[in-house]
Amino acid sequence: MSVQQHTATTGNGHGHAHDGHGHHELPFWRKYIFSADHKVIGIQYGVTALVFLFFGFTLMMLMRWQLAYPGQPLPVFGKLLGETAMPGGVMAPEFYNQLGAMHGTIMVFLGVVPLAVGGFGNFVVPLQIGAPDMAFPRLNMASYWVFLPGCVLMVASFFLEGGAAQSGWTSYPPLSDIAPPGQTAWLFAMVLIITSSLLGSINFIVTIVQLRAKGLSFWRLPFFVHAQLVTAFLLLLAFPPLEAASVLQIMDRLAHTSFFLPSGLVVSGEPLKIAGGGNPLLWQHLFWFLAHPEVYVLILPAMGIVAEVIANNTRKPLWGYRLLVYSVVFLGFMSFIVWAHHMFMTGMGTTMSTFFQITTMIISIPSVIILTCFIMSLYGGNIRFTTPMLFATAFLPMFAIGGLTGLPLGLTASDIYLHDTFYVIGHFHYVVAPGTIFGLFAGVYYWYPKATGRKLNETLGKLHFWVSFVAINFIFMPMFFQGMAGLSRRLYDPTIYAHGRGVQALNVVISWGAWTLALAQIPFIINFFMSLKRGARVAENPWNATTLEWAAPSPPGHGNFLTEPVVYREPYEYSVPGQPNDYSPQFRAEA
Repeated sequence: MSVQQHTATTGNGHGHAHDGHGHHELPFWRKYIFSADHKVIGIQYGVTALVFLFFGFTLMMLMRWQLAYPGQPLPVFGKLLGETAMPGGVMAPEFYNQLGAMHGTIMVFLGVVPLAVGGFGNFVVPLQIGAPDMAFPRLNMASYWVFLPGCVLMVASFFLEGGAAQSGWTSYPPLSDIAPPGQTAWLFAMVLIITSSLLGSINFIVTIVQLRAKGLSFWRLPFFVHAQLVTAFLLLLAFPPLEAASVLQIMDRLAHTSFFLPSGLVVSGEPLKIAGGGNPLLWQHLFWFLAHPEVYVLILPAMGIVAEVIANNTRKPLWGYRLLVYSVVFLGFMSFIVWAHHMFMTGMGTTMSTFFQITTMIISIPSVIILTCFIMSLYGGNIRFTTPMLFATAFLPMFAIGGLTGLPLGLTASDIYLHDTFYVIGHFHYVVAPGTIFGLFAGVYYWYPKATGRKLNETLGKLHFWVSFVAINFIFMPMFFQGMAGLSRRLYDPTIYAHGRGVQALNVVISWGAWTLALAQIPFIINFFMSLKRGARVAENPWNATTLEWAAPSPPGHGNFLTEPVVYREPYEYSVPGQPNDYSPQFRAEA
């Protein structure tokens, strides 16, 4: 289907008049609020996700006070949060549990995924494949407007009686089945957020398969598009089990079924009347069947961004492009058969444990291949250390630390000792915080000129990077030592155990690292808003890049491209011998 045909069929989807009297100006609410334009929706997702990332981070900073100085009143904010949550300014254990559960949920489902997929995927993918918009613009709008009420409901649950969900971000029954009403709000919010992801993923798959520009074969797609395509399949196949599980848990809570409630359950000394032979482990299987592919939903778009930024700033082609594509496809496939390595402690038997142990070791191979390709891409490159490149290069060792520390958790013998300790938090966060979130920051700095027509300030960007980089290692590196000392996660007061007192000094270091990391985001926030008005204006292609999105104006107008783009070559033709420039864009015909 050509771009012209597509524009004709979806023109009305954009709310533009195509019935003989040309374009008319849309009212504000159709142009910027209920917009069907992928770029506006991408920015809506991106800004919403950045707000929730900061909110989720704030919850964690409150928890860090309690962990560093257990039982001490929190200065200033302690009184503001009310007597129920912070009696006398000291955090109540129930409130600590709420912060823990909501921090995890908000960062993953309301922060990283909507930024990586909803934000970057929506904004960049149609531009990189030369499409005028997504295949289904109104479905795209619906995905955001299902997502946002889910976010609002999730946050509003703090104001319910008994507070927000407090059964961990994994919401394991039977605890979550008998928790206060905040858990019901959590479940309904998850149903909305999952529905949004499903609508988005279908749209991505159809768009990438159907709407590529002339000459853009699958082996000419930028690596970022391949990463988003695999991510869309993961969302489409992994999210439905958790949506089903959420509905079943809603039934347990509201309709007195017992899908996850075992027989003979005693709560506060009273036998529970409705417990009728359900299985709490069923929830764990359904949850982790989503939540392990989910880890790759977080990391793959970040890898795609890192690939784009590295190729552009080394001024040489991406090393092992086909190998990278095969690796992400294999990674996507394998991510569905490793979920029970989160469940070695459930007594599933040695045969099943061994199977999941082997698949977990196998899935580390494509990750190593991807990292190796990126590191080889740096070799011999004429590297420009721009702000996006600093974040992209920092991604490599941080993701490597996250991956390596995950291997002992994938082996049953070592996992039995390390399971549910701070070691797990250190491992997971190295993958997702200095890993994925640094990749996403690289994307913000890299594509900001395309979205706004202005560049972010490099000095503020470098300040943001260096302070964040140092602080984030002060947060997560000590957690490995705490975990190896046997310190359990989700403890309201780690000093109640003798071995917890031995590593308490590290909790103070970690907490100061967290507060420093918060301060490091101030230059980014100032830079982000100030550059909208005062940033240096840029042309279409400020980075001298080769991929298709840089053929569109900055910012791109309705329909994206002024003329129908045609692709003539591979995505990363940098420093080609005999060419006048050190970059040969996909969209430029041979001279």
